Amino acid sequence: MPPIPPDQQQSLVARLMQACGGSYSPQTRRKYFITGPQWAAAYEGQALFHAPTRKPVPFEEVIRQYAEIGIAHWCTHDTDVIPTEALGKDGQQEIVARIAASLRQHGLACSMVTTETFHHAVWAASPAAEAPEVRSYAAWRVSNTVRIGHALGAKFAVYWPGSLGYYVQGAVVETDTLRWYADSLNAACETDIALAASAGRPTLRHCLEAKPFEPQAEILLPTSDAMLAFIASGLLTHPEMVGLNPEYLHELMWGAAPRAALARALLAGKLWHFDINDGYRLKHDVDIAVGLVNPLDWLNVLVLLRSHNYTGPFNLDYKPPRTTSNYGVFAVSFPTAVDRFITLWEMAGEAIADPIISEAVAALRSGGGPVPPADAEAATAANRELLTLHELIAHRLFQILVGQHRGRVYSL
Repeated sequence: MPPIPPDQQQSLVARLMQACGGSYSPQTRRKYFITGPQWAAAYEGQALFHAPTRKPVPFEEVIRQYAEIGIAHWCTHDTDVIPTEALGKDGQQEIVARIAASLRQHGLACSMVTTETFHHAVWAASPAAEAPEVRSYAAWRVSNTVRIGHALGAKFAVYWPGSLGYYVQGAVVETDTLRWYADSLNAACETDIALAASAGRPTLRHCLEAKPFEPQAEILLPTSDAMLAFIASGLLTHPEMVGLNPEYLHELMWGAAPRAALARALLAGKLWHFDINDGYRLKHDVDIAVGLVNPLDWLNVLVLLRSHNYTGPFNLDYKPPRTTSNYGVFAVSFPTAVDRFITLWEMAGEAIADPIISEAVAALRSGGGPVPPADAEAATAANRELLTLHELIAHRLFQILVGQHRGRVYSL
């Protein structure tokens, strides 16, 4: 193949995308509670060791592009769209009004707002620092984000306390830090209650997001299980208003099973919001798009969520690769991420309804017949052959994933 001149490269990408096939219409994509973050689409490729590779994208363009793709919901950090120095001032009101107008123009809803409590220098010692003035600012900052959420009609507020921790041992008193962090969440909930009452609308659902490492060396709330314990600790004034926003990769990063973490959140009644992406165990936060690394695991995750009637948002919290162009972010990265999710979601429905899996699960739960309750050998013998069905179920899920259950085979 001869070299492809730069002015012909976009058309090549577009042609090959069309040749891929298998895409859903924008109307079909809008049927799913998929949310598109401002920060993901506007990510410029920068990181600790990386210079930017893309140009900035303003929120009006992100919202317009999401509408064309068929992503029906938009979400943001406060300072993704409002400069820190404008927060709480006239500039905030002007920008929020522009966001609301853009959402109306393109038929999108704001699903969630979140507060940046990790980037600015004020958070160097976390939003629950020893300094009372920093803690006071943190309480104001999350409360201000709640105000933004109500102004935009959001239903969720998410909190990622990634800087809640320390670099060196002995630098903080962990119990004090956790109490101070609870104070800021309490302030957000109290603000929410007052705003909701005055506006005659429901309060937000406040969701905590865990991450095992980065940016601090040691993080005080590193896992969803730690978050559940924190919610139940008695430190929160309104624990009924606070749930979880697990992130798939954050659970995977420390070697855990995302499906198991989600199951525990479901049992606690606290799985309210879910950040979807992909990546690798025991690695850093690469934020790859859903299904590109662990499609079989993702199928199992969605089987769990569908079978337990999860109806919350699926937030596309990933970073388009640094190799992807500005054009490619909206022409390839986001539409393919949405389409893989929809395909896996519908496959999960197939798995739940599959007669082979259903019969195997029913047989395992029926067991091999009554035996004396104190007889281990008899219980083992009664189920010895049935337990082989575990591997059969896994094989059947693989068949559904690759279409082999519909007769797909390869000729050799």
